[in-house]
Amino acid sequence: MRWEQQVIYASISDVGLRRQNNQDSHVIQICSDYETWREHGHLFVVADGMGGHAVGELASKIAVDTIPQAFFKSKVPEIPRALRTALETANAAIHERGTANQDFLRMGTTCSGLVLSRGGAIVGHVGDSRVYRIRQGKIEQLSFDHSLQWELLKRGQLHPDEAFLFEPRHVITRSLGPEPKVQVDVEGPFPIESHDVYLLCSDGLTTYLQDHEIGMVASHLSAPEACRFLVHLANLRGGSDNITVVIVRVGQAPGEPHLSELDEDPEPVIKGESVSGWWLGGIWASTLLMVLGICLFFLREPISGFWLVLWSVLAMGGLLAWRLWNLTRGSEPVAEELMATGSDSPYRTASARLTRKFLNHVAAIEAELQRTASDEGWRIDWNSHEEAYQRAQSAIADKAYPQILSAYARAIDVLMAGVLLNRKQLQQDSRKGKLLPIIEEPES
Repeated sequence: MRWEQQVIYASISDVGLRRQNNQDSHVIQICSDYETWREHGHLFVVADGMGGHAVGELASKIAVDTIPQAFFKSKVPEIPRALRTALETANAAIHERGTANQDFLRMGTTCSGLVLSRGGAIVGHVGDSRVYRIRQGKIEQLSFDHSLQWELLKRGQLHPDEAFLFEPRHVITRSLGPEPKVQVDVEGPFPIESHDVYLLCSDGLTTYLQDHEIGMVASHLSAPEACRFLVHLANLRGGSDNITVVIVRVGQAPGEPHLSELDEDPEPVIKGESVSGWWLGGIWASTLLMVLGICLFFLREPISGFWLVLWSVLAMGGLLAWRLWNLTRGSEPVAEELMATGSDSPYRTASARLTRKFLNHVAAIEAELQRTASDEGWRIDWNSHEEAYQRAQSAIADKAYPQILSAYARAIDVLMAGVLLNRKQLQQDSRKGKLLPIIEEPES
């Protein structure tokens, strides 16, 4: 990465739908001068506190306060080592605070940090807050979940196919704070390319969204849009935890061709969406054979006519079956599980190519929210919603898939603002002692 490359970033931290306070914390520090960047690099950190109420909140706050200070003051020339030391310093600070007060004993936090530097991307992490990289239609998890589930996978005691059935899923095996010493894993450096997208998040997001969904949203929406939409999806699917998302887009390097000048299409290709010439040619040829066979019947050559019609029907059936299979395959994300053996490769990868199946899912969410908002009389900016909805319909007519996602994301954003206003009003009325009917939350 070069100093001249622009870094576009956005972040959001949401309490969720079931928590009273937010135990997540995050920090972003972009270098303001070349010397600082050359020695350290840009820093992004997400921490998810553990413990009752103020305890977890305090632990994550100490982490995001301590790590940047320790990292940028470090005189260690190796950035991976400096990042590791910064996380270890945060661990010591949290542990010291925890042991000084009986109420804070064994408080802790997960923590994942990302540094974008001239030597590449470096990840330091403890716990199950994640760091992803999205590049050229693929999302890659650069961090390892320090959870019982992932440890069993690593040891071969749990098959990847059984991972989603494993309970409990979020038993943390490592965190900052509970112990005086902690093992910090450092990954990388990973080479940085122009237009890379990096995403850090707490498990409030990954509990409800799969990797390919995160990749599709983060790679096709602007950073602020993607942050908001990911939080909306997590909340609509349950929102049982705090949700924090940080998205970072790496700009174009000086001298490199612009995306529009590249040979390959920058937008993800949805397999099966275009009809190839040979497929159409096959359909026409089968149709002509059928017509010829029917003509032979009238010319009193029934045997020859029968075989021509039969072969044309079989050929047409085969072509249609292939077409249907190709469309189905194109609507499903391609995912693979990779438990890496070293620190220079991702632990897991999945396709981030935008699919019609996901767009249909998003459209269904919007329709259900719209219906519920109308039926329940939520306060909605209907003009803004209608504008976004019409943009979505126009994009559907043009088969402009990223624009469809963007328009529906905006429509859902407007509707979710009404959800929050409705919940806030209910809470205020509840505190005043008013008895109101319970309004069910819309399903995803």
